[in-house]
Amino acid sequence: MTTNNKQHVLAISAHAGDQDLTAGATLAKYVMEGHKVTMLHLTPGEKGHPRLSAEDYAKQKIDEAHQFADIIGADVRFLSYRDGELPLDETVKFEVADIIRELKPEILITHWSRSMHKDHENAHFITKDARFYAAIPAFERDLPHHPVKAVYYSENWEDMYGYDPEVFIDIPVEAYEKWVQGLNRYAFARGETYGFPYIDYYKALTVVRGAVNGFKHAQAYAVGPGGVHQRKQFFI
Repeated sequence: MTTNNKQHVLAISAHAGDQDLTAGATLAKYVMEGHKVTMLHLTPGEKGHPRLSAEDYAKQKIDEAHQFADIIGADVRFLSYRDGELPLDETVKFEVADIIRELKPEILITHWSRSMHKDHENAHFITKDARFYAAIPAFERDLPHHPVKAVYYSENWEDMYGYDPEVFIDIPVEAYEKWVQGLNRYAFARGETYGFPYIDYYKALTVVRGAVNGFKHAQAYAVGPGGVHQRKQFFI
C-alpha cells in the first residue's frame, strides 16, 4: 500500500476505547501514510465507571473518543446503543451495513468472535453480517452496495478465547507516540476507573508482538480460517 493507492479503514468497536487500545497505533500509522480512518463506536461504554452515572460517563467517553480521533487524525462516529445492551439483531446490522455503503472502506477492523464481554461478541457478528449485507446488491438500501476487501480482528485481552494472531503490523515511532498520547485522553485507560493498567498493558504488548517479528513495536490481528502468519507493513 502506498499513498498513491488510498485506502479507507473502518474500525468498529463495541465501546469507545476498544479499537483505540488494540488497533489505534495501526490506525495512526495509516493516517500518517495518507489513508483514511473512521472509528465507529456502537456504544460509549458508559457503565464502566464506579463513581459517575452512566449518563455523565457517556458524555465523558464520547468526548474522550473525539480527542483520541483528533490526535491520530481519524473521524469518529457513534451509534445510539447502550453499554451491556448492544443487540444482535437485523436493525443494528443494517445500520452498520449502511455506514459501510456510505464510507466504502476497503478494510474493517473489529472484535474477535469469542469474548468474556457480550458486547464484544455481538460487535463481531454485527460486523460480519453488516459486511455481507453491504456487499449484496439484492439488499436494496438507500445507497448502492459496497464489498469490503478484508476484515481483521484486533487483539483485546477480553477477547482471547481461541484467538490466534496471524498478521503483525509494524508500528513506526511517530504513530506509536500519537497512539499513546491519544490513549492518555481516556480516564479508564489511565487506570482511573477500576485500576487496570490498560496503557501499560497495550504498550507492552506492542513490544512483545514486535520482538518476535523483527519490529520495535507491532500490533497483532487474526484473520480467521485460512489466515497466514505474516510480518507486514500494511494490511493489503
